[in-house]
Amino acid sequence: MFDKLFGKKAPEKPQTPTILGLRVGFSFDIDTLMLRLIEDQLVVKQVAPSQLIQAVGLVDMGNAWIFRFYTDDEAFLQVVTQGGKSDEHVVDVKLFHYYDTLDVTSQSDWDRLLKEQIGTPTYQLDDCHYERVWTSTSEYHNPVAMTETTWDDNGDSSSTDQFTMLFERPLSDGNTESLFLSAEEIEETTGQLSRCLVISTGITLTPSQITIHG
Repeated sequence: MFDKLFGKKAPEKPQTPTILGLRVGFSFDIDTLMLRLIEDQLVVKQVAPSQLIQAVGLVDMGNAWIFRFYTDDEAFLQVVTQGGKSDEHVVDVKLFHYYDTLDVTSQSDWDRLLKEQIGTPTYQLDDCHYERVWTSTSEYHNPVAMTETTWDDNGDSSSTDQFTMLFERPLSDGNTESLFLSAEEIEETTGQLSRCLVISTGITLTPSQITIHG
């Protein structure tokens, strides 16, 4: 009431990352014909053709940036740019769905996950065989470390340390299904570390296969 009387404005929400017209609160549609052609081969079933963006994350990798738009379909649309953060710098777009989240409760399990399990040359999931995408001079590839800052629809932010690995397997139409492993670590308000392994599977999209609604 007093704000209205004295002409004070309510504080504006902080600007959250955006790319390709995607932003928190917007929705997007996926090409349904493309989904019908490959969905029976995917680990994830019943992909929602229309999804609402509820949060956004950004990872700064130096000369590359990873945008993640988290949706109401237990999914995230990931957009990778190289050399800049504008639309013309986009080099990859993938839609991932969560498969499972496994708590990591002990230091020994965490060490084993990072040093022995997450970077193996192959990975098996639901009788599907995936090959590691990122190459290494040795058989085992140490996970790629990144820190993601995430904003919700209120503009509140949080930070998560992630240790990641990417795999893929071929589909019959020449495309691939990706497998993304992310060992995630976040410091709680109590000072304790919360750790888990997030398993997601995804497909590669072109910008023309996405229709964005404001």
